Amino acid sequence: MWKKMLEELNQQGIKPRVLIVDDQPINIRLLNDVFTEQFDVLMATTGEKALALAKEQQPDLILLDIIMPEMDGYEVCRRLKADPLTEFIPVIFVTAETEADVEAYGFEIGAVDFIAKPINPAVVRARAITHLTLKLYMDNMRNIAWLDGLTGLLNRRRFDELLTKNWLLCRREQRPIALLMMDVDFFKRYNDHYGHLAGDDCLRTIASTLKATLHRPADLAFRYGGEEFACLLPFTDEKGAIFCANAILEALKALELPHATSDIGPFVTLSIGIAWTIPTQAGSWTQLLHDADTALYQSKSAGRNRVSSLHTMDG
Repeated sequence: MWKKMLEELNQQGIKPRVLIVDDQPINIRLLNDVFTEQFDVLMATTGEKALALAKEQQPDLILLDIIMPEMDGYEVCRRLKADPLTEFIPVIFVTAETEADVEAYGFEIGAVDFIAKPINPAVVRARAITHLTLKLYMDNMRNIAWLDGLTGLLNRRRFDELLTKNWLLCRREQRPIALLMMDVDFFKRYNDHYGHLAGDDCLRTIASTLKATLHRPADLAFRYGGEEFACLLPFTDEKGAIFCANAILEALKALELPHATSDIGPFVTLSIGIAWTIPTQAGSWTQLLHDADTALYQSKSAGRNRVSSLHTMDG
């Protein structure tokens, strides 16, 4: 089964990405020979380099040595699992350590399997493919659970999870995070005038506009509820957030979606509120959310179809 799956992926031009981490180049070469034909292989000889590659390249699987200088495999695994960008990447320890307590601890901190050295290429390949298959399946299941059924955007449940995780990430990196909260202007009137099916079409069009306007992979769009949407922008300050919000308004304006009962004009519009900060240990993502809601209220009070911004001071 796994052989067929791998062949199908390769035929589509898709090569699963494997990160091999070992301080001994000879061990890396041995593992590279196992995977190089049908996989994209990344290599690291230190824990720090492994963490950097995992974040930048997002491998599908990591084969990780335990005994390494400066940072051992256990610490690398712990950091991978604590980072929202890498927590779902399966980690297999490849090690000469075979004691039961070693394996037990590895599973406790998040490893999915152990492979003993010296390696058996057939065993390595079979176990790697097994966990790759499981990852693809779990990725698909998570995607289904996290999507809003009407718009295809990420849903409120995923919003709550990713806001927390990206807050912690930006706090650790000491970089800014911005949140856009937006509301379709006079949407109840839209539904009353055009009907709920047309209203659903309108929401889907706005969702597509949001996805098309966000260009960075880290930027995320959500259906927050009803006619409310949100965009989460990690590593973004006020200037970048305002630029993004105005781009959304301009993209929606260009569509000229009719809205005959709006007090603003003949087309569908959005009101947007922005909150941004550089998170601190004393701050909380709940304040960022509160301030984005406050900024959204300011946009509505000032006449709608506009952007308002607040700096969350106790970030």
